Amino acid sequence: MSNILFILTNHGHMLNGEPTGLWLEEHAVPYLAFTRAGHKVTVASVAGGRVPVDPKSAPTPEQADAWKEPAALLADTPAFDTLDAGAYDVVYLPGGHGTVFDMPYNKKLHDLLFRFDATGRVIAALCHAPAVFAGMRRPDGSPFIAGRNIAGFTDAEERAVDGVSKVPFLLESRLTELGAIHHPAADWASNAIRDGRLVTGQNPQSSAAAAELVLGLL
Repeated sequence: MSNILFILTNHGHMLNGEPTGLWLEEHAVPYLAFTRAGHKVTVASVAGGRVPVDPKSAPTPEQADAWKEPAALLADTPAFDTLDAGAYDVVYLPGGHGTVFDMPYNKKLHDLLFRFDATGRVIAALCHAPAVFAGMRRPDGSPFIAGRNIAGFTDAEERAVDGVSKVPFLLESRLTELGAIHHPAADWASNAIRDGRLVTGQNPQSSAAAAELVLGLL
């Protein structure tokens, strides 16, 4: 059994005030995949407390029933920096537009990910959550993500959801500027990438595929 740490966004609005937050599927589907495989999942967030859920990710009645357990954990989460990161084998960041606002600028979160990388543990980030890498630079100033093969929410998908003017930066463009090797698929296609012990996925449709890649590393 492995211990898996989820770190979720606490940011609940876009630049124009439109509500956002976590994309529920990206939390619920991997949570269930990991727990059903026998692993222990701890759900935390950037700042602690309630995790806002993007209303556009509201589940169908069937999904709401299936996702009851992971959804219930969103009401009151511990802040990730109150936990012992050394106790975990995997850190997983589900997406949603909220992640573009609070993850790229949190040095404690960046330091945790640098420690996971240095110790050969698994880092996974889905959809918009690879935005965290936009703020991560090594002591010599080089970007953490330079030269790494990744997938993430594409600029085309951002245009498709009318999000370009509502976010501080376009994820694909920013990570590519930092030297990441971005592998886009068609809009809304399942697309998950593994580069060593780094797993990334393009969009909500990639939730199950990204979880499978993580499970393959455990």
